[in-house]
Amino acid sequence: MSERTILVWFRNDLRIHDNEILLEAVRKADKILPVYCFDPFYFRQNPSGNPKTGNIRARFLIESVANLRKNLQNIGGELIVRVGNPAELLPQLAEEYHVSEVYHHREVAREETDISEQVEAALWKIRLNLKHFIGHTLYHKEDLPFPIKDIPDSFAVFKKKAERDSNVRPCLDTPEHLSIPEISEAGEIPTLQTLGLTEPVDDPRSVNRFVGGEDEALAQLARFFEENSHLVIGKKGAQVNLSRLSPWIALGCISLRKVYWEVVKHQQLNNTQYGNILLDLLWRDYFRFMFKKHGQKFIARKDSEDNTAIENDALFESWKNGSTGVPIVDAIMHELNATGYISSQSRQITAVFLVNELKIDWKKGAAYFEEKLVDYSPASNWGNWAFIAGVNDARESRYQVAALPENTSPSGYIDTWLPALI
Repeated sequence: MSERTILVWFRNDLRIHDNEILLEAVRKADKILPVYCFDPFYFRQNPSGNPKTGNIRARFLIESVANLRKNLQNIGGELIVRVGNPAELLPQLAEEYHVSEVYHHREVAREETDISEQVEAALWKIRLNLKHFIGHTLYHKEDLPFPIKDIPDSFAVFKKKAERDSNVRPCLDTPEHLSIPEISEAGEIPTLQTLGLTEPVDDPRSVNRFVGGEDEALAQLARFFEENSHLVIGKKGAQVNLSRLSPWIALGCISLRKVYWEVVKHQQLNNTQYGNILLDLLWRDYFRFMFKKHGQKFIARKDSEDNTAIENDALFESWKNGSTGVPIVDAIMHELNATGYISSQSRQITAVFLVNELKIDWKKGAAYFEEKLVDYSPASNWGNWAFIAGVNDARESRYQVAALPENTSPSGYIDTWLPALI
């Protein structure tokens, strides 16, 4: 009897812990073929002439893929790395290694789903199935108290019903050993230069130099709880520090469930409250499910709405470069450009300023954040920008988005409640 080999296509799930497709492949197959493709689509120029993926985010990705390869090797596996179109590379590898089926985690944003559909069509031509899994959310789709088509468009209603009527599944086991076919050429992980990018120059003033990979993600989670271990509920002035886990969450170097259950455990151990982190996890779920429910309509302005955005390259450049003349906006943009990371509140300030004060098309801002943010996540980034621009239906507003009163600072009209950006 011939051996059954399953190709595991890694995308934004660069970990071996709590990884459904990896564990299921181990259970169902004799041999596992882990693969990661650096798709040139993500390194082309955007409409503004800048890289779709900036060098800080690309460096973080390269580090994360390298760490995934190391962790797979530690349990007897290997990671095949290729640079090219997955719709061409995956069928070739499937035929070379006599693959029986291909596993991957389903995405929700348009560009990512388009790539999945292209891969699925290419595999179908050689009579192979692309099996979809759901592994990027806190709540599993099948555990929600409503089907996707009936998910409430109101975040407040979604949150209430999900927390009341659903449970977060426990984390899955980490495979102890992988059996892989004999691999002729695992492939080298590309450099930034190979991808057409330059090395970033780290600002010595920055306190955030994010290093990619599952190992660093788990270490950061442990550091976060250690830093906040002295805080207790009800202590006057106590404020939980930001976990700064969002870059690793964006690439799936750590799972939402892992964060959730660690939070629950530490709340019980030392009576420390981490409500904002749990709330942020829910917002991430909400935006992903909204894209699943509505598709691109979730971030599309209704035809009947008046689009007051203007095309002013000079104003947009001043915003990008931090030369608007508004100190708080300029300082935030300088930080973003230097480090690839800004706080949640800073993102709202700069986004609202671009949309409401400069009257620039919000999609240009969203594309710039896509390029620069080390923790870029399609659903959260585009969903948040569309929300600020008022083009989707996320009611019970998370932010006050209104015209800036005269002589008011940009931070003055951000709602007083802001979630932690984990």
